[in-house]
Amino acid sequence: MKKLIVFTSLIFALLAESPELNKVEIQNNKLNVNGTEYFIKGICYDPVPIGKTKRNFSTIDKDLLLMQEAGINTIRVYSPIDELAILNKIDKAGIKVITSFGYNQNGYYDILSGTYIDYINKYKDHNAILLWELGNEYNYHPEWFNMNIDNWYLTMNNAAKKIKQIDKNHPVSTAHGEIPNKKAREMVSNIDMWGINVYRWDDPTPVIEEWEKVSDLPLYFSEIGSDSYMTKDYNEFKKGINEDAQAAANHNIIKNVFRMKDRLTGLVIFQFVDGLWKAGNPEKQDIGGWAPNSIGVPYDGSPNEEFWGIVDINRNKKKTFEVIKKFFNN
Repeated sequence: MKKLIVFTSLIFALLAESPELNKVEIQNNKLNVNGTEYFIKGICYDPVPIGKTKRNFSTIDKDLLLMQEAGINTIRVYSPIDELAILNKIDKAGIKVITSFGYNQNGYYDILSGTYIDYINKYKDHNAILLWELGNEYNYHPEWFNMNIDNWYLTMNNAAKKIKQIDKNHPVSTAHGEIPNKKAREMVSNIDMWGINVYRWDDPTPVIEEWEKVSDLPLYFSEIGSDSYMTKDYNEFKKGINEDAQAAANHNIIKNVFRMKDRLTGLVIFQFVDGLWKAGNPEKQDIGGWAPNSIGVPYDGSPNEEFWGIVDINRNKKKTFEVIKKFFNN
């Protein structure tokens, strides 16, 4: 009995001396994780296998090794990961997760059903969680909200308030298409920081200065990047599959952002793996696809939705992988 008491006392002593885990704060407009400043070097991650239309994590081990090699410290997912084993693997790899909640995801931890709160209660103490993110450029889709986007901003603000009532350890953000206008910013007063999806050729940094003129809140680029297919010739980049164009675009984008990295909280490249399900037959890679406000995609003004990966569907590295690896590991 005496040994048990001593052992139990030792455990409590160690716990008392250990720092609080998974405390994410905003300090001086920067993210701070467990007392250390954290700059997001992220990648959007939606691993849908060839021939499928829904994601699964069958390649998670290989994917995480590639992410570690590339210096990626954060993955951004478009719907919550409800597999503890997957979150544990992500955490073990030293990577954090930006978890996005959709408005209407047929009841899968979405805002409309209110089940997003269930997810937060379930995983708010998991060390992999970095941010809670509400919606993904919904401002381009007023048709989802009775043709009045104000309905979304009100819903988002209420959701952010509820999250902060139950989780004091993680900021709440959103991913907005371009800079939100004054009305939107005022309506969403409970948001702690803003993610902005930006496609302005190969230099998104004017957004930083534009943002600083209208808001004091922290900013991160929740989507930036380029694809590896050219719909037309542009300078030295020829029409067709063109990894050189993607690599050059991402090089310039990241270089420009890193020059101003002291004025934002990070960037997320779109995306990790090619999405063969997006523009046609999921069994093969199709040309085409369209996204709102995407005419600024370098270097052809066209998103070509199935060609955005830094690796292809078989996890072969594209030329842009080495570009990202060079920047993210420095």
